[in-house]
Amino acid sequence: MTVFLSASVPLPDRDPRFFETADVIAIRDAVKAFVQEFGPRHRVHFGGHPAVTPLVSLMMKRHPEVENQHLYLYQSRFFSDQFPEENFDFVHKVYVDGVPGDREQSLLLMRQRMLTDKPITAAFFIGGMEGVIDEYQLIKKHQPGAKCFPVASTGGASLQIFQSSEFDPMLINELTYRTLFRSIRKSLP
Repeated sequence: MTVFLSASVPLPDRDPRFFETADVIAIRDAVKAFVQEFGPRHRVHFGGHPAVTPLVSLMMKRHPEVENQHLYLYQSRFFSDQFPEENFDFVHKVYVDGVPGDREQSLLLMRQRMLTDKPITAAFFIGGMEGVIDEYQLIKKHQPGAKCFPVASTGGASLQIFQSSEFDPMLINELTYRTLFRSIRKSLP
């Protein structure tokens, strides 16, 4: 089974609607719990956001049960001069060619590749900004059978996704993220 993680930490100099509701501690805790729960058992696709890649790498190093073989880091070469050194920690790095001078098109190409390389069973959205919303829309388009889980208690884009449709209230109420992800994992095929 392949699962998808879309996560980022909203920045104060970007769209304030994401930053104002974001809970940075919750975002970090949720990403850590996600990696611990899904990393040992399932293939995980995620984009190399500079706030998330080092955290996933740290969890992999601290928890030997998290399988490096299961983690697939996707990045656009458009950002090659900004890659964190933690990129080298991952066995599976998928670099997608960028479009010179076009950040948005480069991100779109990377996201499309990340979301179409394998069938995705479930997609998780944690915190985030515009990119998390973009990835939610792309997963609905390219993987319509994937179950989506916006972890609304982390705020940011995931809260907006949660508010846009009908989702399980546990995604906003359950603050013990390991318990949340374990419950969801056990419900997946």
